[in-house]
Amino acid sequence: MSGFSMKQHRCPRCGAAKTLNRHSILYGKDPSIPAGRCVRGQRVFCCNRGRRGGCGGTFSVFLGNVLPRHTVTAPLLWQMLCRLLTESSVKAGVEGLRAPFALETMYHVLKRLRSRLPHLLSQLGGQYQLSEGGQRDPLLQGIERLRSIISQEGCPLVQFQLQFQSSLMG
Repeated sequence: MSGFSMKQHRCPRCGAAKTLNRHSILYGKDPSIPAGRCVRGQRVFCCNRGRRGGCGGTFSVFLGNVLPRHTVTAPLLWQMLCRLLTESSVKAGVEGLRAPFALETMYHVLKRLRSRLPHLLSQLGGQYQLSEGGQRDPLLQGIERLRSIISQEGCPLVQFQLQFQSSLMG
């Protein structure tokens, strides 16, 4: 997160300019290492000291591969979604990934993603509607659409979060 100045941005809460300072690093559970920690983002402080007109609040800025409030990372979720296009079940996809979490975790994440699908597709610039060919499941149609719209360099879910500056999971 170095090399990026917060001073050039406005506070999302109060709108004050030149008041943002890096506060602390956000750590979270690393799904690939048992009892491991990884960097998930940065806390930012809007300075209200002295003559600065900030609000004194803090907020989080997450890395692109992080899904806030979830242990599952965006690249791991994308691998799972790609497996859903070829596998017959979520269970088979999770077992094929050898994911370091319970099967119920992926069911929860996929349920949440399904509920967010209309919003995500509208951000991509299209109407949320079923297509005639391809997949019957709206989630799988959304995956195919995301794959076709966002470039194939890296993980499309990370690119989505970076491009729209919003969390995939809300």
